[in-house]
Amino acid sequence: MNRSLVALLAIAGLAVAGWYFLMGPGKKLADGTAPTGDSTPAVSESEPMLFTWENWANPPFVAEYKAKYGVEPRSQIWADEDEAFAKMRSGFKPDVMAPCSYEFGRWLEAGLLQPIDVTKLKHWNDIPDILKKIPGMMKSETEAWFIPQYWANTSVTYRTDLAPEYVGKESWKILFDPKYKGKVAGLDGVDDTVTLIAKTWGIDAYTMSPAEWETVKGKLREFVGSARFISSDETSLSQGLASGEVVAAITWNQTHAALKKEGKPVAYMNPPGGMFTYVCGMVLHAETKNIEKAYALIDSGISAEAMKYQLEELNNGPANTTIFNDYTDEQLKQMGFVRDVKAFLESGTFQVRLKNKEEIVKFWSEIRGGG
Repeated sequence: MNRSLVALLAIAGLAVAGWYFLMGPGKKLADGTAPTGDSTPAVSESEPMLFTWENWANPPFVAEYKAKYGVEPRSQIWADEDEAFAKMRSGFKPDVMAPCSYEFGRWLEAGLLQPIDVTKLKHWNDIPDILKKIPGMMKSETEAWFIPQYWANTSVTYRTDLAPEYVGKESWKILFDPKYKGKVAGLDGVDDTVTLIAKTWGIDAYTMSPAEWETVKGKLREFVGSARFISSDETSLSQGLASGEVVAAITWNQTHAALKKEGKPVAYMNPPGGMFTYVCGMVLHAETKNIEKAYALIDSGISAEAMKYQLEELNNGPANTTIFNDYTDEQLKQMGFVRDVKAFLESGTFQVRLKNKEEIVKFWSEIRGGG
């Protein structure tokens, strides 16, 4: 065998080894399928696609589905609901999506949803009545446009050691404090950041007049100019606060709870008027064909296993409240929750649909892009 042939075979062997290292057992391609020759079975195109937030396609949410069908569903992650909405209007057709209650109405009006027969969901009766009374979610007594999955809140997480003057005097105006310019952060979605910035300055984002909107626009420009970064990546927000790079950030409660577990000196602001509260859940795409598997995927997302993960790891209130039987009042209090879902949701400003949202999203995108 000549040296040239030996060299060629050696190169081929290295290429195969490199491919195996990069794409070996358990690795997947960008579209979520396993590469040809992988010992891990490819996820079939017949499996439903879950389109959701970061962490909400984690194993506990699909465990019941996998136990039933022997394979996980496909999944794709979005940064925020505005990105998801734009992608679906451009032709992307997942099967089950996971917006919050303030958003599904926009998707419904765009023709993206079909109703869900709740009599075919085995966990529907485990959801309390208060979560079934969200305006617009029921098409009829047995059909829902939206299935609640969890409830939580939005506020500002801040470092109590780095901003001690706000301890006991909590105010979202910390986001505009010149002392902390370049050390604040926010969330991508307008439903969180725009509403919170408006409320900071005494404006109700859901009923604001044209003049009030102009005021809010000015404050948003000011906030963007002061922000270290704006992201819906919970990991980035947590790391920024943990390192002290960020002193205060608009976050969901899960960020604060995760940092508290790590022993970081943080607090979650509950200023006069309360935090924002919300409910998120699942919806069914208008063109979903495999209804049986899509329903099984929705059920899996509100199963007891999924709900315990929701509560203990993601620190959100479970829509399937039957799991509360496994916790004492003190344990729930330590996690920042109470058994009374109604009291929790009414403790602050419940997020509803923004009027003129397209205009708000357009402006928010422009100023973040330097416009």
